[in-house]
Amino acid sequence: MEKLSALQKARLEYQPKTPDMIKGDISNIIAEESGVTEPASFKEEIKELFANVYGLPVVKFKKGSNPNANNKVNVGIVLSGGQAPGGHNVIIGVLDALKKANKDSKLFGFLGGPSGILEDKAIEITPEFAFNFRNTGGFDMIGSGRTKLESEEQFIKCIEVFKKRQISALIIVGGDDSNTNAALLAEYLKKNNTGVQVIGVPKTIDGDLKNKYIETSFGFDTATKVYSELIGNICRDANSAKKYWHFIKLMGRSASHIGLECALQTQPNVAIISEEVEKEHITLVEIVDDIVRIIITRSENKEDFGVALIPEGLIEFIPEMKLLISELNDLLANNVTHFETLNSFAEQTQWINKNLSRDSSFVFSSLPFDIQKQLLMDRDPHGNVQVSRIETEKLIIDLVQDKLTEMKNNGKFKGKFSAQNHFFGYEGRCAAPSNFDSDYCYSLGYTAFILIANGLTGYMSSVSNLAQPHTNWAAGGIPLTMMMTMEQRRGKLKPVIKKALVELDGKPFKKFAEQREECAIKTSFIYPGAVQYYGPAEVCDRPTKTLILESE
Repeated sequence: MEKLSALQKARLEYQPKTPDMIKGDISNIIAEESGVTEPASFKEEIKELFANVYGLPVVKFKKGSNPNANNKVNVGIVLSGGQAPGGHNVIIGVLDALKKANKDSKLFGFLGGPSGILEDKAIEITPEFAFNFRNTGGFDMIGSGRTKLESEEQFIKCIEVFKKRQISALIIVGGDDSNTNAALLAEYLKKNNTGVQVIGVPKTIDGDLKNKYIETSFGFDTATKVYSELIGNICRDANSAKKYWHFIKLMGRSASHIGLECALQTQPNVAIISEEVEKEHITLVEIVDDIVRIIITRSENKEDFGVALIPEGLIEFIPEMKLLISELNDLLANNVTHFETLNSFAEQTQWINKNLSRDSSFVFSSLPFDIQKQLLMDRDPHGNVQVSRIETEKLIIDLVQDKLTEMKNNGKFKGKFSAQNHFFGYEGRCAAPSNFDSDYCYSLGYTAFILIANGLTGYMSSVSNLAQPHTNWAAGGIPLTMMMTMEQRRGKLKPVIKKALVELDGKPFKKFAEQREECAIKTSFIYPGAVQYYGPAEVCDRPTKTLILESE
């Protein structure tokens, strides 16, 4: 057993707060249906693929009688994808609800992600075992993994394992890809009349699993507060030393939700929002020119320092880079065998340039060698470039430095420029969950079991009204298929839960846009400090600025 810090010991005793609706006897909570649903696009294709779980109604809980809620059941749970603060509390929430309904019911945690199901590796999660993980970060209780559940062979193996362990329901905790797999599995199990239910739980620090009913994915609150503390520290250091520009790349995959939230919390001099870059067709040269403008203006004000936030997925949104990456993805996906025979980087680049369009070949050739190599690295499981491995912040520093050197040689810049680069990602994924995430995750897990107790499958656990006090939170379930679309994956159209990008007409972005020019020129840093667990509610229980603004 690991040694516990004083904070860990105190957090073990913290009792997460829940919505009033899910308190009390679980047999007195029923799911109220409200109309059929459908996805926003590719309706016929998705209906054909998910004939048995398509068009389900949104459900919310209300008081009523559910005599089946107290039946003895065995439930499985799996953590899928990258870590996010609060995952353990989802498991604790499921366990507490399950045992409250029937003390003889059992919860099995599959080890190492979805592969744990296929390999039948699981442990029974008991209250005694789970207690030491209450309100803790990480996924180390049962581990996680990125195995996809999408083939019939895998589904058949799942059924064998469920029968062996007498499991009647599975909860998949994950992001958009993991919950897409949950929908595929739910469809197969329903089609084959197995009686096994599947419920998803929205997890990702990236914040891109959200919609009208899923207001935020768990982990986003904690991660952005951790990153904002670090950014605030760097802002303080920059304002103290007054000699460095800090370029900070922030994890978040494609969407810029993390960067936007951190910008709202810390007010850096520069914060690039990828979605705006794409909409306005802002080129890499224009991005660099704008940063150079800000650096020069601040230098003229005797402030040769600053902080710039760079979203992880930026490179995919810059028009010329987006086209290049798209061509590279298709080219490499369709020529895997041949590309593997090219032994040197020189051979690879020669072949790449020969097969790219003229414009993309020019862009590729103009990039630093390190960035070229990063663009040719192994693809992710979907055949796409791994943007987290591309050092976009270094690329921008190099281009800014080149521009300023040229201007200095021409007498147009007389200040100083010295840059530091950072990448904040893993620092936030396993942090001890904030009070918000502790409460939200526990409620999501508790809600997931109530959905199971009501006989539902193909749903995602939903807790909403999150900007309100916890007593006013609403709980229920959202059909997985209503969030789906079709996307190109390895050259084929496949069903996926649509990623939610930053809405440029939304209140969070508008608030950011209102203040960014002043923050660019005038040092206006905010120092959020560390995540607080004890003290006034307005300090300890506050949600993200994104949630607050979106609720207004």
